[in-house]
Amino acid sequence: METVTVRRMEPEGVVEVVLDRPDALNALSTDHARAIASTGTSLAADTSVRAVVVSSSSDRAFCVGADLKERHTFTDDDLRRQREVMRQAFASVLELPVPTIAAIHGYALGGGFELALSCDLIVVDESAVVGLPEVSVGLVPGGGGTQLLTRRVGWGQAADLVFTARRVDGDEAYELGLADRLVQAGQARETALELATRIAANSPVGVRQAKGAMRLGMDTSLAAGLEIEDAAWRATAFSPDRREGIAAFNEKRSPMWPGP
Repeated sequence: METVTVRRMEPEGVVEVVLDRPDALNALSTDHARAIASTGTSLAADTSVRAVVVSSSSDRAFCVGADLKERHTFTDDDLRRQREVMRQAFASVLELPVPTIAAIHGYALGGGFELALSCDLIVVDESAVVGLPEVSVGLVPGGGGTQLLTRRVGWGQAADLVFTARRVDGDEAYELGLADRLVQAGQARETALELATRIAANSPVGVRQAKGAMRLGMDTSLAAGLEIEDAAWRATAFSPDRREGIAAFNEKRSPMWPGP
């Protein structure tokens, strides 16, 4: 894909998805969104993938959101057609079965911040500026922002950010819980890859099942959530990964995970 670069990293199982439209600060054009959707769909089907880092080739931005220059020429029908492509792009990140980590350097605005919110973990550096400015241009967040942000930080903080359309720097983003790690400028990608490497060292079956249980159980009752957890436990406990994990522990060696 011309606007997305996929890198297979060491150790095996760590994949970096690089938003690679730097001249436009990774603005989400229709073609760029298609590339993201196609990449996400391919990775979801690849059982060798254990963790994904989403980063940027731009030294100024993670992603500045929708390409408003492209949209300036759109008819209503054009916008309707693009809408489905955009939804597929965000869904392809949100629905990845393995842990995903966004590495934010510079601007992550609108759809760009929503791509990060679609990830499980967000690393920002001190240069980061994040926000959902859609209401300031006659829109509402449409990449999951109204839902994912509220789930992450609660109604009050989400309402503040969405209704005012204000931007937040890296320090405040971390303080508000919009990000899970705050690092020095230029260190977001390295930190995200370190996290991915640590995740990839664990049982692939266990990690996938844990993520699935957390996602599915988040909006259910406690009783329903515990049943979801039990199903995930059974799927892992009776897998070859459990047998290998216990054997490796007793033999004082690193596990060689059979995986999914």
